[in-house]
Amino acid sequence: MKKCLIVVNTHKDLSRKFGNSIAEFLTERGIKSSFYSFNGFSNDNPFEGNDFVITLGGDGTVLFAARGCVKHGIPVFPVNFGEFGFIASIQKQEWRQKLELFLEGKLPVVTRSMVQAALIRPAEKGEIFSSIGLNDVVICSKFATRTVLLEVSYNRVPLGIFKADGLIVSTATGSTAYSTSAGGPIIDPELDALLLTPMNAFSLSSRPLVLSPDGEIGVTVMRSRESESIITVDGQKTFELQEGDCVKIRRISEKVKLAGCTVEKFYDALRSKLNWSGGPHA
Repeated sequence: MKKCLIVVNTHKDLSRKFGNSIAEFLTERGIKSSFYSFNGFSNDNPFEGNDFVITLGGDGTVLFAARGCVKHGIPVFPVNFGEFGFIASIQKQEWRQKLELFLEGKLPVVTRSMVQAALIRPAEKGEIFSSIGLNDVVICSKFATRTVLLEVSYNRVPLGIFKADGLIVSTATGSTAYSTSAGGPIIDPELDALLLTPMNAFSLSSRPLVLSPDGEIGVTVMRSRESESIITVDGQKTFELQEGDCVKIRRISEKVKLAGCTVEKFYDALRSKLNWSGGPHA
């Protein structure tokens, strides 16, 4: 490995300082490094041409890197400066040890599935928006207190019409994100699946569904007098929807490579963040 991009989250105070230390560490080993400042939203793709990418931020920084790295097969080394660290699983106090192992080829590198959302607008005869995501695709109202009406299918088999605040389609990795807050189940990241979670559905019979990742979920925006709607991918890529728009969501063939994001790290994060002590106060 000869070239590395260090993605620094500008909202994390210590990330640049740590980035400078990491750059020095890499220089001593003959590896060139450069910096990219990430402020939470970006349409840039600065990743091509690098052998690996180091992210200094939270899970959101990893999501940004994953979208840019997956098509090039570039591994991501995610150092956690955020609150949760379900995918940014390398803690900042251990970066030196873990990076040494990574460069020696001794740190586990896992692969995670990603999804693609493609928006088709009949009036414009084709796809007008497309984005890939590691966590989730959310279709919801532009306004927090309004509902939307969505017709949902799986492999063209109708699942029904959902009147709700919105709908979340997540990967197993994304099951610990927005979907969990909406009442969806937590899925082991090694279990490849698509998770369909209604958000505050008008009907009590609307429940989350765990689906095979080999199928395609279709969501059509129906006429609703209450609100306009939007699609958001990984909480970072947004596009406004219109009545009649159809969003097709499927797993992509490529998988993102994440260094150190083992199942053990995942369950460590669950125990820590959800206070699973195993004792009387669990």
